[in-house]
This record gives sequence, structure tokens and C-alpha cells, in this order.
Amino acid sequence: MTTVQALLDEAHPIIQQAGASFYFLPQTAARAEALGIDVYRFYFLGRGGVLGDVDPCVVSSAFGYFEPGLVAHMWDTARAVLPPREAARAHLECAHELGRARLETVPGLAELCDAASAVVAAADADGMALFAGVRAQPVPEDLPGRAIHLLVALRELRGSAHLLAVRASGLSTKVAHYLARPEAFALFGWKAHEAPVVQDSTHRQLAAAEALTDALVAPAFDVLDGSARRAFLDALRAVGPALTSPS
Repeated sequence: MTTVQALLDEAHPIIQQAGASFYFLPQTAARAEALGIDVYRFYFLGRGGVLGDVDPCVVSSAFGYFEPGLVAHMWDTARAVLPPREAARAHLECAHELGRARLETVPGLAELCDAASAVVAAADADGMALFAGVRAQPVPEDLPGRAIHLLVALRELRGSAHLLAVRASGLSTKVAHYLARPEAFALFGWKAHEAPVVQDSTHRQLAAAEALTDALVAPAFDVLDGSARRAFLDALRAVGPALTSPS
């Protein structure tokens, strides 16, 4: 029988990549250009647009990890061109179109959608703004579009939970980001001199945050029985490569 922890251990890396698979594709960049912004501003405005037309500090608090000045610049210059809610709908439509292009013949989509829908519905969204925002968006009726939409929601579920867990473990998101992805520290807007001092205790705090993240999301996945967990994983093993492999 697949335990909830075993499910999380295997599913999380797949969901992490599949749920972000559309972010910077050429077709997403083309949609951004048609809307009057570049693909990087589309990422900030599209992903954050589920929060509504809010001040950039609100977006920064929901995203975490990024240098706040970078978030403010990208958000404000993008929303000067396009309303955030419109950008959010367009961003998710890019995901739906990728699903329709890549998943039409992938087996197990119905089972994946059934399981993912149950998890998304069961999740407690308190303190998880981006997840709550995506969950509030209309879900496509077709299976390929629905499948990737739900994977986006599940990605935001874990991402939002991890943000809470990082802070509860005593880390700033800047430090957590540096520990997990030091090679991307500058990409997220931070300067070299802002790199934190890392100690053994810092690594222990991040490990505690990972465990707490699992604890926060596990109750939602626990609504799946053994057969649903196996079907969900079987479908994910096929869906993940279909979405993330080069076209």
C-alpha cells in the first residue's frame, strides 16, 4: 500500500516541475508579447494576478524568496499595461493549452483529475494565498486542460505550505532560497553581498521546514484511498515527462 508520505515523496518533484512547465515556453512568451509584456513580467503578473490588483508588497509576501524590490518593479511595470486578473486568466490559459497539446493521449488523466480534485478540495487554504487564488479560478472541463490546471493548483498548495513552514522554522525565505538554490540567488534579485552565512543549524532548520511542509499538506492527500493514490502516481509518472520533456 502507498502511504501518504511515500505518495508525497514521489509526487512532489513531479508536481513541482509539471505545474511550472508552461512558465517560460516560447508559446507563453508569444502570449505575453501579444498582451504587451515580456515573459518574465507575465510570470509575476500572471502567477500573482490571482491575488487581484494588490500592492507589490502583498505579492512579495505571497511569493517569498524573491528580493522585494525586484517583485515591485516587475509587478508595477506589468500591471501598468495589463490588469492582474486578466493576466492571471491568460497565464492559466497558457497552461491549459500546453496540457491540450501534450496530454491528449496520455493514459490515466481521468484518474489523475479525480484524485487531484479531491486533494485540492480537501486542502485547508488558510495562510496559503496563492493556492487559494488558483483554487478560485475556473477549471477547464476537458481532461488535458483540467489535469494541468489541477497540477498548477497542487504546486501552489505545496509552495504556499512550504512558505509557512520556512517561516515557522525560523528561517527567512531569502536564506531558505540560498540554501536550496544558491546558483539562482542572483536570478531572484539578490546581490552577492547579501548572501547569508550558513551554519549547520541553518540546514537543520530547512530540514525541519521540509518535514513541516509534508505535515501541512498530508491531510489533504490523506483523503485518497490506496487505489486512488496508486492511480494518481501512475498517471503522474506519465504526465510529468509529457509536460516537461522538450517538444
